[in-house]
Amino acid sequence: MALADCRRIDLPKILDPRGNLTFVESSRQIPFDISRVYYLYDVPGGSERGGHAHRGLHQFVIAMSGSFDIVLDDGGSSERFHLSRSFYGLYISPYTWRYLDNFSSGSVCLVLASANFDEADYIRDYDVFLKEVRARELSGAIL
Repeated sequence: MALADCRRIDLPKILDPRGNLTFVESSRQIPFDISRVYYLYDVPGGSERGGHAHRGLHQFVIAMSGSFDIVLDDGGSSERFHLSRSFYGLYISPYTWRYLDNFSSGSVCLVLASANFDEADYIRDYDVFLKEVRARELSGAIL
């Protein structure tokens, strides 16, 4: 299942009294090449972001500042992850429904993506997501 592929990944942390450094390199710390980078910020208290899945996109999400939660769902089970530090992130595989909530004041969510924006890759209706997941399971597609 897709949820089994999702995981927290610790990033390299170089400690220095002048300030620490962390980096991400395509296909080294994360399991894909980075094609797009975007970030969420100034999210009003009580708001949710996300609420969709992707058919082919891989993502890696980092809390650059503050904290927030990500709830992942593969159509069979769900799990909540709390991100609060910039030296680790959450890898999200395709066919994983996700939404983000519980944003702290001043939080910044950085997302590294495996492809450029493509509306056709989005599944924005949860019932459609469930149907596609079931169809993939019946066809024996690798999740």
